[in-house]
Amino acid sequence: MAKRMLGGQSRSKTPRITEELTWSFLPMSLTKTKIDSFLKNRMKQLLVLFVLSLPTISQAEGLHVRDADTIVVNGTPVRLNGVDAPELGTRSGQDAKRWMVNYLRGKSISCDLTGERTYDRWVGVCFADGEDVGAAVIAAGHALDCARYSGGRYRHLETPAAKSRLRRASYCR
Repeated sequence: MAKRMLGGQSRSKTPRITEELTWSFLPMSLTKTKIDSFLKNRMKQLLVLFVLSLPTISQAEGLHVRDADTIVVNGTPVRLNGVDAPELGTRSGQDAKRWMVNYLRGKSISCDLTGERTYDRWVGVCFADGEDVGAAVIAAGHALDCARYSGGRYRHLETPAAKSRLRRASYCR
């Protein structure tokens, strides 16, 4: 650092401070508007990651069953990953929803969200008192495995009756 002598004393030359900042994680070609937009998007991503890192746990009061493959836990809609359940407009769909309501009643529900979304729902695997809800609804014969999303982890739980009675969704084949 350069030193100047003033009246016999040595003094360090103070570096000039400029308004120009260089952030190593930002491309040099960004304008202030682009930087602001980038930072806003980054903050949104961090917020989503933070929310997803919080466990979603509920007792029956904070739970609503939409159908056999979608539940709402503390206001957060969760699509059960890898579960192919019949639509509510069918008798099988109504039976499956009724079964799900009875199965979840009074249990502690927790969900591990994947971070993916489908429509208004987060995708995840939920547990009722520690048991996989997707596995339970499939083993009970009210839904089928959707191998495209489950990787086939529920295939062995499908009942012969459900395989003959329920139509597998085309996106699960």
